[in-house]
Amino acid sequence: MDQLTSRQRAHLRKLAHHLKPVVLIGAEGIAPSVLTSVREAFNRRELLKVKLQESAPLDVKDAAGELSSRVSGSHSVQTIGRTIVLYRAHPENPEIRLPKAAS
Repeated sequence: MDQLTSRQRAHLRKLAHHLKPVVLIGAEGIAPSVLTSVREAFNRRELLKVKLQESAPLDVKDAAGELSSRVSGSHSVQTIGRTIVLYRAHPENPEIRLPKAAS
């Protein structure tokens, strides 16, 4: 999947509403340990929230872009305040069914 459509993003935002952040980004920014945590979280789920703490040296939009580019197959769905919603379909057994893209 190359890009998410606005309809697919809306669907993922709805599913992510109740989720709690599972990865925190602190004063060290996006360190290798953060990338490892995100990859491990994607092994257990397809949709996750990442929270930037106040001490994080990054802007939330920059962090979302960097995470989605450095974690293969992931997409930044949304940023709200200091929270990032990321999505990556499970390679073998996807649980989340995305709406079809309009043709």
